[in-house]
Amino acid sequence: MTAAGEQPDPDPEADRGLARERTDLAWTRTAISFAAAGAAILKTHLIPGLIVLALGLATWGLRRLFPAFGADEQSRQHRLLLVTICVTAVGVVALVVALTARPAAH
Repeated sequence: MTAAGEQPDPDPEADRGLARERTDLAWTRTAISFAAAGAAILKTHLIPGLIVLALGLATWGLRRLFPAFGADEQSRQHRLLLVTICVTAVGVVALVVALTARPAAH
């Protein structure tokens, strides 16, 4: 029972499509941010920039492959592992570039 003026709780099943859309947008946003970081690194460091760009493409591609995988727990664990590896690799490459970069002479 609800108090006067209150709306009943929405049906949790009705939001499933929106949750999938938000997840897809989050994956796309992550891939775009990796590509932007790769492009920024690419300006001064060719190989690390290409690595980060490739990892951004891999992250985007992993999302596109998800429907091909089953929805069981083991598949989710494998996908999570792959995504964790990509995110960690981008962080490590960016850290190495930041620590080894020489200051620009003006």
